[in-house]
Amino acid sequence: MARCEALFDAIVDGKIADAQTLVGERLAAGEAPMDIIAGTLIPAMDEVGQLFQDEEYFVPELMMSGRAMKAAMAPLRPLLAAAGAVPAGVVVAGTVKGDLHDIGKNLVISMLEGSGFKVIDLGTDVTPARFVDAIRTHQPNILCLSALLTVTMLAMKSTIEAITAAGLRDSIKIMVGGAPVHEKFARDIGADGYGVTATDAVSVARDLVSVA
Repeated sequence: MARCEALFDAIVDGKIADAQTLVGERLAAGEAPMDIIAGTLIPAMDEVGQLFQDEEYFVPELMMSGRAMKAAMAPLRPLLAAAGAVPAGVVVAGTVKGDLHDIGKNLVISMLEGSGFKVIDLGTDVTPARFVDAIRTHQPNILCLSALLTVTMLAMKSTIEAITAAGLRDSIKIMVGGAPVHEKFARDIGADGYGVTATDAVSVARDLVSVA
């Protein structure tokens, strides 16, 4: 599958309108949706992640590329669903109870979607009970818990405890992240993975799906 350089550049440069227009042109030319994703969109988001790790890109650039990816995916999702395409994995994501911040969560979701994952976004201030209900409803491979405030970090622990009490812990991998979160805390509360950045989260998610 050939990479479309113009679409690749549109994603990397965060050109939202161009990204969606170019996807439409590729579809009109007969390119299969999964070929567009695997051949161009995923490599573009990998490039964005590398630029972020190399400190050539920062959060504003990451957000713009994420928005361009979201725009590019919009015309592809219904076609993928109609064709019964299997995603890389299914993820439920949300910011934990008491925390209304979503920038980090949204960045992670954009990166995951750009890497072929189907993501169900529960939003912010999500109670443990809502996470449990979402796991039962969507049967995801991975649950992503986000927190920006130190005082809400413990809601991650209570969410994992609720999932365990519901008898669902063995059926799912749990990732945690956010500014105050660190690897030791993730281990202490029983999470399966921890990402420092949105690009780290994609790598961790890929690893967790591969061993699920």
